[in-house]
Amino acid sequence: MSDPPRTSSHKASASSDLFASVNEPLALVEHAIREQFESRADLVEILGEHVFGAGGKRLRPALLLLCAELCGYKGPRRVHLGAAIEMLHTATLLHDDVVDVSSLRRGRPSANAIWGNRRAVLAGDFFYARASSMVVEDGNPAILASFANTIRAMSEGELLQLEHSFDADVTEADYYRVIERKSASLLSTACEVGAVLGGVTRSEIHGVAEYGRQLGLAFQLRDDALDYEQGEDALGKRRYADLCEGKVTMPLLLTLKRADSAERTRVAQFVKTLVLRSDGEAPDSEADVVEREAVVALVARCRGVQDTDAKARVHAQRAIHAIEAFPDGEAHRALCQAARFAVDRQL
Repeated sequence: MSDPPRTSSHKASASSDLFASVNEPLALVEHAIREQFESRADLVEILGEHVFGAGGKRLRPALLLLCAELCGYKGPRRVHLGAAIEMLHTATLLHDDVVDVSSLRRGRPSANAIWGNRRAVLAGDFFYARASSMVVEDGNPAILASFANTIRAMSEGELLQLEHSFDADVTEADYYRVIERKSASLLSTACEVGAVLGGVTRSEIHGVAEYGRQLGLAFQLRDDALDYEQGEDALGKRRYADLCEGKVTMPLLLTLKRADSAERTRVAQFVKTLVLRSDGEAPDSEADVVEREAVVALVARCRGVQDTDAKARVHAQRAIHAIEAFPDGEAHRALCQAARFAVDRQL
């Protein structure tokens, strides 16, 4: 099986057409999400509308819907659980923005930038709780266990990432341990839940979950490449955000492997200086900008971005392979397209 094609027309249309076949149930997911905003605290609805109103790809509920359809289920439980998984994802974003001291999310001021860290964290907790309640209401023990394991894994991933921040000696194994938990686990769960709803065999559930895991890895690798490619206007966040936050992601990891001793030392020293600015308040000095641009230039010279994309394409192909035993159909084609989109996207 060949690598996913990379064409300009595909890049232009994939984002809007990707989930066209599940537009109707996705609209029901949106409605189900907003039903969960009911609270005696008025800020929950205000903050919820700000966060969910920013849009986003709704990748996780769409994958759940498609995987359920792939496995023969089109009933209402997939809408309810799709809303739960998107609420869980949004809770992680609220907490991540606080941890990363981020002021932008999808091109808009982040919740913590508007309402402060305490309110953003508590709102994230509220969405975690509502997502968990929705899964309990569904009543399937396997799905409940999958959600619980995913929350644990994502928390571990965040802690591992913090542990490795500002450390130029991070290995690829360290990096993959983080993204397996932070990014791939939730996509894998979304797909697994869809398969469980379909009542397929354990082997088939494993294949669908593996599709989601490989897709999550591809998606995160492409995200990390985009951080060195795109500007703030395109990404909706600070340019070189990962680098500025001291995150040694795959483009920089590959660069450090290929750089000479003097270049590695320079990068390591720059990363260590970022610790002093990790509160997000100290402005960049002229020297910071010069050093950052030198690191970015080194990443370009060492093909850090291109080879990160190459790794992403490998994982996308593995995702497609994981579901090749399922019959061709609208859902199968959309899932294969999603794998291609993961590595072709510009946002």
